[in-house]
Amino acid sequence: MAPRFRHMTTASLPTPDRMYRALAERDGTFDGVFFAAIKTTGIFCRPACPAKKPKAENVEYYPSARDALMAGFRPCLRCNPMQPEGAAPSWIEQLLARVEADPSRRWKDADLREANFDPARVRRWFLRHQGLTFQAYQRARRLGLALGQIRQGEKWESAAYGHGFESTSGFHDAFTRSFEMTPARVGADVEPVVLTRLLTPLGPMIAGATEDGLCLLEFADRRMLETQLQRIRKWFRRPTVPGSNCHVDQLRQELDNYFTGQLTKFETPTVLLGTEFQVSAWKQLMEIPYGETISYEKQARMMGRPGAQRAVGKANGDNRMAIIIPCHRVVRQNGELCGYGGGLWRKKFLLDLERNRRSNS
Repeated sequence: MAPRFRHMTTASLPTPDRMYRALAERDGTFDGVFFAAIKTTGIFCRPACPAKKPKAENVEYYPSARDALMAGFRPCLRCNPMQPEGAAPSWIEQLLARVEADPSRRWKDADLREANFDPARVRRWFLRHQGLTFQAYQRARRLGLALGQIRQGEKWESAAYGHGFESTSGFHDAFTRSFEMTPARVGADVEPVVLTRLLTPLGPMIAGATEDGLCLLEFADRRMLETQLQRIRKWFRRPTVPGSNCHVDQLRQELDNYFTGQLTKFETPTVLLGTEFQVSAWKQLMEIPYGETISYEKQARMMGRPGAQRAVGKANGDNRMAIIIPCHRVVRQNGELCGYGGGLWRKKFLLDLERNRRSNS
């Protein structure tokens, strides 16, 4: 009997036979592509799990840990499938190290093949885990470096040629599209919003910060991510570039402590920009105690806006900092879960995490 195949399309993912072979061979290159659920044990694993190989008819396949959990399977204690998804496999780490060694270089498909990287495989990984092609990733990296040099006083034309662009017109167009300003307008006072991809037990998240504090923390697979990035550019009037700063570093450590139950209150500075009503709603969310929930109706009353629960729900949905501004702590008046941009399964995970930590303290 062929292994069962759940919620996947053969057009973009491996066949069941190929996935079973990857599981049998403990092929780590398929990590993050699928999760294998073993019906006889009730657990689910990563493809490279060192556990004994199950029979093919006892395996079901799921595209995410969430799907396996919702089907009633438990995470394997040996391969820890609930550990952060999206971590780069060793071959991607090698490629990224090559890119960072000379970030101004333009890697073409021929260069990848010469370095023993399969261009199609590289493209698939970047599309799946970064949401953009390898070429787009390189271009964003080079544009960010060029922006930094222009801010330091270098002429934009020389910055263009120094970072792998073959013409000033091509650089000018790419720069303007990415940063919504021409390179000639950039001055030392144009401080960008840095964007970093963080790995969490709930999947990759995108963090954004200025020199004043955190302004974005979104799940990488949320449909509204691009909309939120556009709002960041609108409200902050700054370009967004790949990078990190001290606030992102602090957030990374605090998120690790939060998910291991060691932290109940975030101290990373935040910057709230939005309408007066939105900011009021977000500040009220930050007053909800760890491990507790309130209704939308109660939140509206606490804001001095009784009857405005629909507007409160919309403002919560526009929250740009998941977990940090805990909109997951707002539920229906009858206690039912609803309205979470990251998905109800994540909302349940966060509430269960906090309640268990609170009950054990």
